[in-house]
Amino acid sequence: MDRLDSLRTRLHCVGQAHLLEGVEALPPGDVESLCRRIESIKWETLPELIDQYVKNRPAGATGEIVPASCVTVDPECVCDAVSLVDAEGLREQGETLLKEGRVAAFTVAGGQGTRLGWQGPKGTFPASPVTGKPLFRLFAEQILAAQQRWGHTIRWYIMTSEANDTQTRSFFLDNRCFGLDRRQIMMFPQGMMPAFDSASGRVLLEGPGRLAMSPDGHGGSYRALLRSGALDQMEGRGVEAISYFQVDNPLVPVLDPVFLGLHIDPDLSSGEFTSKMVPKCGPDEKVGVFALRGGVPGVVEYSDLSREQAGAVDASGRLCFAAGNVAMHIISTDFARRVAIEGEDPLPWHRADKKVTWHDPASGETHVPAEPNAVKLERFVFDAMGIAAKPAILEVCRETEFAPIKNASGVDSAGSSIQLQSDLYGGWLEQAGVSVPRRDDGHVDAAIEISPLTAMSAEMLSARGLPAGISPGSVFAC
Repeated sequence: MDRLDSLRTRLHCVGQAHLLEGVEALPPGDVESLCRRIESIKWETLPELIDQYVKNRPAGATGEIVPASCVTVDPECVCDAVSLVDAEGLREQGETLLKEGRVAAFTVAGGQGTRLGWQGPKGTFPASPVTGKPLFRLFAEQILAAQQRWGHTIRWYIMTSEANDTQTRSFFLDNRCFGLDRRQIMMFPQGMMPAFDSASGRVLLEGPGRLAMSPDGHGGSYRALLRSGALDQMEGRGVEAISYFQVDNPLVPVLDPVFLGLHIDPDLSSGEFTSKMVPKCGPDEKVGVFALRGGVPGVVEYSDLSREQAGAVDASGRLCFAAGNVAMHIISTDFARRVAIEGEDPLPWHRADKKVTWHDPASGETHVPAEPNAVKLERFVFDAMGIAAKPAILEVCRETEFAPIKNASGVDSAGSSIQLQSDLYGGWLEQAGVSVPRRDDGHVDAAIEISPLTAMSAEMLSARGLPAGISPGSVFAC
């Protein structure tokens, strides 16, 4: 009772006393879970957030928006906003980091596969064209191949969520960590934030004794790295650079030496926060773009660009705002710690209006809204660009690095991703002298899969043991 009285006092002071109404009627286990949840929240910070983001809709960011400067290693991509850099010099610097064990992989994997019709964490979704390897296995094979090539153990950190943490851990153990030593893998759940009633600012209950909670966004990864002890572990093992990527892209280069080299090159970057981009398909593609707003670098949402800005082209005919964000970043451990330090709160919150089922403790009824009734708050990882002294952005080819699986059908679906993977690996086979069938639209007319353990690039694919050609509609894996 003393514990409940103490919590009631805290909640009353911030206008959230309703959360403990009727708590005496709950089973002891539910009371314990509710108390632990309430104790995990910094209630003293919420009134200001509620006033700023819930009761009042925050004003949009202001300031002139101009395209961000980027670099590329492809001479054909040079334009007004993109300059050429030396790939081999950067690769040498990045390979040194890998050989010395100063790089860790970091996967943001808190999502479920619900939108894909998949029951389980998204990382368990079968994603490869022929063998149906899950996304987690594809990343694990890249790490294994990198260890074989550069001769050093590479630590893998995976941020899960409360919804999928247990399932993710079980999946790895059931699959014997895909050949990796389980001691080189660390998992931890991301932080959570309460959902707020959009009219009153009161924290919602999803059921008796259960607060309505949601993940705090990929920007919460900084705090999660610090809170979990992952940053301490990284620094204790000499890791200086974190290769950040999200779980839904089977083509993501988990450990790209050129990208790493750009990150640590003192002439091109401050070595704090470095990003990849791919050129937008067109002015209407719904993807955020790297840009400067009021002189501060970051990602500008597509909805924040006017039609004129989105369609503007430079002298070469390329979109001025072409630098599409693909959620691939290199973050230094020092910088991640600085962003995560308690009390500084350098990253802004972003408001999302959602439909949230809620429980009324006074009436005992549960309500399912037909329209958005709640506000969820989240942070974005790329907002840290505005804190970095000199962030760098590398343009890469969409066809070789970006085939996300986000939707059940259509663009960015499993079907489109499998086709893009087959197109890429078919191109590798063609470079090795194999005849590959293509349809009239140029896409490969076969399902083709090449494991990173076989080759990490077209240049590493040996012609030995390959067929002379592949038949239309057939499957090929190696």
